[in-house]
Amino acid sequence: MRKLKAGVLAGTGMVGQKYVELLKDHPWFEVSYITASEKSVGKRYSEAVQGRWHMNCDIPKGVKGLEVQPMENLKGCKDSCDFVFSALGSEPAKEWEEKYAAADIPVVSNASAHRHT
Repeated sequence: MRKLKAGVLAGTGMVGQKYVELLKDHPWFEVSYITASEKSVGKRYSEAVQGRWHMNCDIPKGVKGLEVQPMENLKGCKDSCDFVFSALGSEPAKEWEEKYAAADIPVVSNASAHRHT
């Protein structure tokens, strides 16, 4: 069975890191795309979280080399992912999760803004 390709929105923060950790050896999903703020865009994931990786495991091998993408790259996400996990805070989630959903990218949200939608 092919693993589904998952993106992580806001993947360098604490909640995003937790998603990366939880998906590390998942039998159904593999992380294929990560977004973050402008200060991390263009860096390899391992560089973007260097000195601030807070999980109880090493950064997963399959994620270390991923290039962190800007939130605005909806086409790149759609081409790389089957769906995304969102680690965005409530305010940015209101805008960005709706944009991703409108682009036909399924969103699994951790934000209270869309908890019941």
